[in-house]
Amino acid sequence: MSDKTRFHFTGICGTAMGAVAAAMKQRGFTVTGSDANVYPPMSDFLRGQGITIAEGYREENIPADTDVVIIGNAISRGNPEAEATLDRKLLYHSLPEVMKEFFLRGKRNFVVSGTHGKTTTSAMLAWLLRHAGHNPGFMIGGLPKNLGCGAHFSDSEFNVLEGDEYDTAFFDKRSKFLHYLPECVVINNIEFDHADIYNSLDEIKLSFRRLLNIVPRKGMAFINGDEPDCLDVARDAPCPVTSVGFSESCALRIGNVNYEKNRSSFTLGGVCYSLRMTGEFNVRNAAMAAAAASFAGLSSDEIRAGLEAFEGVARRQELRGEAGGIKVIDDFAHHPTAIRLAVQSLRQRHPDSRLWILFEPRSNTTRRAVFQNELAEALALADFAVVAAMHDLHKIPENDRLDPVKLSADIARLGGRGYYLPDVESIISCVKQEAAPGDVVAVLSNGGFGGIHGKLLAALEK
Repeated sequence: MSDKTRFHFTGICGTAMGAVAAAMKQRGFTVTGSDANVYPPMSDFLRGQGITIAEGYREENIPADTDVVIIGNAISRGNPEAEATLDRKLLYHSLPEVMKEFFLRGKRNFVVSGTHGKTTTSAMLAWLLRHAGHNPGFMIGGLPKNLGCGAHFSDSEFNVLEGDEYDTAFFDKRSKFLHYLPECVVINNIEFDHADIYNSLDEIKLSFRRLLNIVPRKGMAFINGDEPDCLDVARDAPCPVTSVGFSESCALRIGNVNYEKNRSSFTLGGVCYSLRMTGEFNVRNAAMAAAAASFAGLSSDEIRAGLEAFEGVARRQELRGEAGGIKVIDDFAHHPTAIRLAVQSLRQRHPDSRLWILFEPRSNTTRRAVFQNELAEALALADFAVVAAMHDLHKIPENDRLDPVKLSADIARLGGRGYYLPDVESIISCVKQEAAPGDVVAVLSNGGFGGIHGKLLAALEK
């Protein structure tokens, strides 16, 4: 690939695709791209780099002299540019393959993985390195407030990568993180997810075993020592492994945890740390980031100062506004465990408030029946739980779909107040009618949820 100079990115406006395309352009390569959804800020950023972007997918978007087509993870067979690439017998690669060859080889790559907490932990780690004077490259599936963008590649010896177990491309069904040449791996937790590509937890665990199989002898894997599935995956790993957690058996123990309204403190291996975030899961995230930063060579003082200055990640319990005495909070949680942990954290931050959860089942897993009971148990922990309608139901077999009506009934059966409401307008009407000053409304979705945050605040203001 090193002798190629002209690259076309199909699906260029994704966070990682756009960042890599821009970095390739900055290195002197000729870069073009296309996407079905071309809109700011990514479109403005790419055009500011001098990259030509076509809106929509068409065969003619791929220049005749293209050397390599980079095909995004969201592209499937039937896409006009994917079909043209195959018909014209062009060289094509996935984004992780391009990252490996141009940005990761020869570097110290820190890969943060797990079902939950990847974004926050990788954002913390990248920030710790930057705050300590390094300028790490990073690729994070969210917007860290300290870093200003989700992806950036630099000349630093360090890269921090959010390691996703999702598949790489339509032509490469291996997990993306297997391309990332890890020196250090963090495994926060392992649960069943991605029901569209995995049939069982055992299949997911196999991917994590493969990840540990490529960590070098002088590398390190930090695993959640409180979770049996993590311990099982790491049992025969050929690389060094350090368990991190609350259990006495953990090599690095988290202790002396103290939760205040807007911050948490803890010790890790006897060293005190503090951060401006609440909840057990954020303490675990911070402990993993601190452990990995120490392996990178940072001192305890550097880690302490960096954690104290960490501002969080957009859409992770982010206050969007307050109207009529009611706070509206945005959160990304969409897996039952993440919902349960989000509720726990919100209770710690707002102990005297009634808690509303507005939940949009949007991921490939939560729209399926696999978590029908677990979702009810998690949502029933709130005072009020509203379940929204599901989109693109034609993509889920009828006998495999989540039943939102049953879900709302089960929430009520478990002691909560459950509602199933079909659209944003009816949800806003319900909250406006029944919420009271002092309540906290948390919007849980891995999508846009129809812009409900701003609409709800406007309605409550009236």
